[in-house]
Amino acid sequence: MYLNTLSPSLGSKSYKKRLGRGIGSGLGKTSGRGHKGQKSRSGCKINKSFEGGQTPLHRRLPKFGFQSRKKIFYKEIKLSDLNKIKSDIIDLNTLKRFKVISKKIKYVKIINTGKIFIPIKIFKLRCTKNAKISIEKLGGKIEE
Repeated sequence: MYLNTLSPSLGSKSYKKRLGRGIGSGLGKTSGRGHKGQKSRSGCKINKSFEGGQTPLHRRLPKFGFQSRKKIFYKEIKLSDLNKIKSDIIDLNTLKRFKVISKKIKYVKIINTGKIFIPIKIFKLRCTKNAKISIEKLGGKIEE
């Protein structure tokens, strides 16, 4: 074996297409672009949704759905999250102070997930029916 006989194994190397290098290359003259038309010109950029002048699918289909902007300021809290708070009375400011919710949150609802171990007083927060029952079972109160 000599250095001049070494070559990479077949199919391991693929070379870049060299466009416009004569008839013999198979990609001469028009360089694989065909004759005339928008795609044959330089600087051609066609939008993915463009359908040749036909009204695109995304405009043919009806609009539907709704995104509530209230969702940005709304948060659901588990019962187990209330165990982190070292306070008897829990309201929106208490939750923010103990970093259970972020500062931008304006609406909170307590859901019945997890367990609570101490009686607490909830002030001006919404609760699910089952969350209310489990809070009042321990001797807690919900004031609105």
